[in-house]
Amino acid sequence: MDDIKYSSSQPQALKYDADTDYGTPKSDGTTMVTLNIDGIDVTVPDGTSIMHAAQLGGVTVPKLCATDSLEPFGSCRLCLVEIEGRRGYPASCTTPVAPGLKVKTQTPKLADVRRGVMELYISDHPLDCLTCTANGDCELQDMAGAVGLREVRYGYDGENHLGQAKDESNPYFTFDASKCIVCSRCVRACEETQGTFALTIQGRGFDSKVSAGGKDFLESECVSCGACVQACPTATLMEKTVIDAGTPEHKITTTCAYCGVGCSFDAEMKGEQVVRMTPTKEGGANHGHSCVKGRFAWGYATHADRITTPMIRKSIHDAWQKVGWDEAINYAASEIQRIQKQYGKEAVGGITSSRCTNEEVYVTQKLIRAVFGSNNVDTCARVCHSPTGYGLKQTLGESAGTQTFDSVMQSDVIFVMGANPTDGHPVFGSLMKRRLREGAKLIVVDPREIDLVSNSAHVRADYHLKLRPGTNVAMISAISHVIVTEGLVQEDFVKTRCEWDSYIAWRDFAAKPENSPEALEKELGVPANEVREAARLYATGGNAAIYYGLGVTEHSQGSTTVMGIANLAMATANIGREGVGVNPLRGQNNVQGSCDMGSMPHEFPGYRHVSDDATRAQFEQAWGVTLSADPGLRIPNMLDLAAEGSFKAVYCVGEDIAQSDPDTQHVTHALESMECVIVQDLFLNETAKFAHVFFPGASFLEKNGTFTNAERRISPVRKVMTPKNGLRDHGQHEAGMEDWEITAKFSEALGYPMHYAHASEIMDEIAALTPTFTGVSFKKLDELGSIQWPCNDEAPSGTPTMHVDEFVRGKGKFFITQYVPTTERVNQKYPLILTTGRILSQYNVGAQTRRTENVAWHHEDLIEIHPHDAEDRGIAEGDWVGISSRAGQTVLRAKITERVQPGVVYTTFHHPESGANVITTDNSDWATNCPEYKVTAVQVSKVNQLSDWQQHYRSFSDTQIELSGMDPHTVVS
Repeated sequence: MDDIKYSSSQPQALKYDADTDYGTPKSDGTTMVTLNIDGIDVTVPDGTSIMHAAQLGGVTVPKLCATDSLEPFGSCRLCLVEIEGRRGYPASCTTPVAPGLKVKTQTPKLADVRRGVMELYISDHPLDCLTCTANGDCELQDMAGAVGLREVRYGYDGENHLGQAKDESNPYFTFDASKCIVCSRCVRACEETQGTFALTIQGRGFDSKVSAGGKDFLESECVSCGACVQACPTATLMEKTVIDAGTPEHKITTTCAYCGVGCSFDAEMKGEQVVRMTPTKEGGANHGHSCVKGRFAWGYATHADRITTPMIRKSIHDAWQKVGWDEAINYAASEIQRIQKQYGKEAVGGITSSRCTNEEVYVTQKLIRAVFGSNNVDTCARVCHSPTGYGLKQTLGESAGTQTFDSVMQSDVIFVMGANPTDGHPVFGSLMKRRLREGAKLIVVDPREIDLVSNSAHVRADYHLKLRPGTNVAMISAISHVIVTEGLVQEDFVKTRCEWDSYIAWRDFAAKPENSPEALEKELGVPANEVREAARLYATGGNAAIYYGLGVTEHSQGSTTVMGIANLAMATANIGREGVGVNPLRGQNNVQGSCDMGSMPHEFPGYRHVSDDATRAQFEQAWGVTLSADPGLRIPNMLDLAAEGSFKAVYCVGEDIAQSDPDTQHVTHALESMECVIVQDLFLNETAKFAHVFFPGASFLEKNGTFTNAERRISPVRKVMTPKNGLRDHGQHEAGMEDWEITAKFSEALGYPMHYAHASEIMDEIAALTPTFTGVSFKKLDELGSIQWPCNDEAPSGTPTMHVDEFVRGKGKFFITQYVPTTERVNQKYPLILTTGRILSQYNVGAQTRRTENVAWHHEDLIEIHPHDAEDRGIAEGDWVGISSRAGQTVLRAKITERVQPGVVYTTFHHPESGANVITTDNSDWATNCPEYKVTAVQVSKVNQLSDWQQHYRSFSDTQIELSGMDPHTVVS
């Protein structure tokens, strides 16, 4: 017990076991309190519950309604204790510690009370323990044993709940009301952890029951985050995978491969079979919470559509030939060598993916630079957050967000611009909602009404600045004008921390009358007084944090808006401490990491320019080759040159540009024009249908490595099963490979061996060559769980908050952000603006989530249209409508909603046949070529058949699936 007894009056680091439930949350008290529990002195922070303190002292108090992820409730009456000098039997979960308390947790009277309580629970509970799906993993069963219950005197003759029907509507879990003990843990988890409030206790007394709003779970407001299932102490809420496969027998901790939150999960296994994924309490980004994708939508890894054998072909009109790994890799290498000999080394390039690990991305860009011999490497960050990299590098000196996710719990004002956290980053969205329920103010800048605006009785935006798409810079100018002209700039901070000359130039620019909210009111479509009030709130409301997403970056002035956001943070001193900052919400699991690892054509790992002689010399020495000093081609450049006939081959690892990139018809024409397209992926995705070589990749469950999330947190990815890409026809097998191993073998076939035995050795090389990763290693990750870069000698455990004492660039720099309207303007032919986004249940191009039960919530992309615009066009709910732009046409079903404003329509892009990017144009950000997905002028009209493109797509796609040897009728499209 010496570990938890302290003489200091200050809180000390208590030792916690990740697998132990302490009953109530940790206290953040600042004074240490000593009490005696069952003869043991225990010292804990004030505010700690007696139950929590007892568990720290090695004393387990029986409990059912209590769990350390939820606030104490005190309803089950199992955790009663005796306290010397106090009357009665207080609940240890709701009773806080106090100095000198003497507590007894085990007495004859307490034993009698607990057995009596358990007897009542069991008298209305099925006695099917041996066949119950929770057998061996049931807290009710455990507590019956703990209190010594040996008989139940009450029979089933009277009224009971044993005949309650199961709700099996949710595709991932069942709700068996006959086993419910009405402990309210599921209800509280839905409220406290998730913040959806979908569940409630309906009725009183004997009639009390858990209800999903009087509906079944599938039709209710439940978002299937799994918090209720995690909290349930019985088999009432149970994963269907556990029902089918049985209780897991071991677990391996890894990191989710979906969005940029980077949740930590325990893969609970039976042999090599994943039975369930449960969020880990110790996860630095998620703290034991999850969303429907990470918690349940992992079945794609073993889906029947998955290609597990290498394939080659001469032409995209030929049938695929299944071959062994050596033959496929040698063929790909010979094609690259042939093309470079015929057309030159600049005729080939590669594309990395934000779905790959840091180690895989690093090896891929190394292959392209050191072996292909050029800097023709780019990544999917090009089409999402490349303006973040540019804008933050210019202003603050580092191409990354400034805070931890937990920092939002210290925010007084939350400014969300062009992001939809509850759909795109749901676990962080839940954390944000918790802070808003505690009283933080909310400003939302978005052309569409996202859930945070008003779709909850418990969270509502104080200001929703519903601007017109494409006017982000004008909005930032208007807010800046208010802050400058009303004397709200924190000039002491600016003088100390920023370049004064740049501030003066920005201040004078922002103060111009043409930048006032009144002058810009017509352009923005937002009342000037609302802009003024929101600006004042941001500047004077206390700790103010900005969170932004693709609604900021995917514009022709995306980089300008990012710089404008940084200007606001510097001007108001909202940077460099907890609760503030500039926080880009990265869309995919490793967008940050793919950029960190040198996936951009102008930068080596660590954001160092290829033209810098000292940096280039460092990599030349390490890699043993001469490297080009010239920036390479970006993805749009590769595609343009391919269409023109001079770019001939691409190695595409984990990316699906044929679906994700704008102006689909241009992309597919470019792919058709190439002589060798090499795709490395899990499925025959849209790009693979234009490929000549297919390397079957490994899922995140089959590899070792790391992901870096939106808060710069490097988290371990750990192999839980053997890679499935070693399977062959006719029962033959080859050893499966992780993706980095495939790339290394490809490199060796091209004459450049990469001598790595394990992904950890790749990280060692990254650390040796990248200043912000100097202190990172697999060993340290195993010790700490995760690390936020920079991690080096100055910050050996990482850096949670950036720019604390000074900016990475030294002094922060203000930039003038002149509003330049997009050239993509509405006219008589195209009078509406289309903008795009994501939905909770689907992820990116949907290749993963469409192969899971998540299609129950979103089986097709829809076009949202305002009732006025729909009425003008004679469109009713569910009608087929054609959406035409300057680039093309597609057809979707209509969803009539006031979430969008008149003149604006909205869709998602998760299904390839939807063709959302058939109609987006080639407009892009002036600095980075990030596509302007968020502004496309369109016309919408009622139709009765699919577009010409969609009909061609169906025919072409079916043919390609047949050429691969699969059945188009069974493959997910």
